[in-house]
Amino acid sequence: MQLDPEDIAICLLDETDAIAPGGAPMSTPIVMTSLFAFPTLEALQQGLANESTTHVYSRGQNPTVEVLERKLARLERGEACKCFGSGMAAVSAAMLGVVRAGDHVLFVNQTYGPTLQLAEHLTHFGVSHDVLLATDAASVAAALRPNTRLVWLESPGTMTFRVLDLEAISAVVRAHGAITCIDNSWATPLLQKPITLGVDIVVHTASKYLNGHSDLMAGAVITTSARLREIFYRAYLLNGGIQSAHEAWLVLRGLRTLPTRLRQQEADALTIAHTLREHPAVAAVHHPVFAADAALVARQFRGFSGTFSFTLVRDDVERVRQVVNGLRHFQIGVSWGGVESLVIAPANGHNDARLAAQEIPRGTIRISVGLEGADVLLADLRQSLDVALAAA
Repeated sequence: MQLDPEDIAICLLDETDAIAPGGAPMSTPIVMTSLFAFPTLEALQQGLANESTTHVYSRGQNPTVEVLERKLARLERGEACKCFGSGMAAVSAAMLGVVRAGDHVLFVNQTYGPTLQLAEHLTHFGVSHDVLLATDAASVAAALRPNTRLVWLESPGTMTFRVLDLEAISAVVRAHGAITCIDNSWATPLLQKPITLGVDIVVHTASKYLNGHSDLMAGAVITTSARLREIFYRAYLLNGGIQSAHEAWLVLRGLRTLPTRLRQQEADALTIAHTLREHPAVAAVHHPVFAADAALVARQFRGFSGTFSFTLVRDDVERVRQVVNGLRHFQIGVSWGGVESLVIAPANGHNDARLAAQEIPRGTIRISVGLEGADVLLADLRQSLDVALAAA
């Protein structure tokens, strides 16, 4: 992992204008207020006319949240950021702020399920979509329609962690006159910077690695100032999916340890991933380090986070359940990116058609490597896999 020293400084150093008599506070103050008073009615009216940049009501702007927004914009090398009360609030705002009735959205790569559910809902409002599982730029170009407005990317993709060439795809989409948006939650801004590769909008679920402690919900959108202003008025202010000051403060605290957490989680996850490839019960390990285009991965990533998946040789649902339920140090639950290790499997015995449509093997098990240590987690995985292998 080769982290940018500038990024480390952004994560560690605080930004605040509040100077106490004895010096500057080491932690951003939490401004817990719903509204801000003005000296005159004219001043309030001027503030309301510029609510995207003025403290009027914390449904719009809040000083504590703004500190986090400045940090995330700098980390992503974007012009501006808006934080939200959840990752899906950020996803919804990015999509609703861009598309209109009659537009088409193209999803490239395996995509987070609720994001696709939102796209299905938007069909009721005249927004169509397609899902493209081919990952090359030529296939993307062929799948674009005259009315394609937005191309939604995940790289690495959900569950099988396939990598896209963001620079090549962004160039194709821009030439078409459409907009690209990527969910960059897996890599974080420290490990992949899509805006520098030509992507227009970046979204995050900050509940995961950015916060890192599984104790809040948060999301973020980073793009140009002009586009963010449009998203602010069309899809943020009216929908009300705001980030609270306290939760923004918790994400700021999480950012301070993000570089250290990522280094440890990468090292332990790589040790586990390489070892799992040799286990006779494992058919494949899905991690960007094993991608066919190693040059692309090296060019696009500064390192890897700690979430990946593997597929069992015996892919029946009961075998998957046996392995997952047999684990003792991995906790069973949704999400990822925290200090605790988590495990989940997408197959439930009733969704084979959906998994096949997304090209996700039924025997897939996803793990998020926490901070318990590679030896402990490997021993846990081995004992559960060995039991499953013996039962075969």
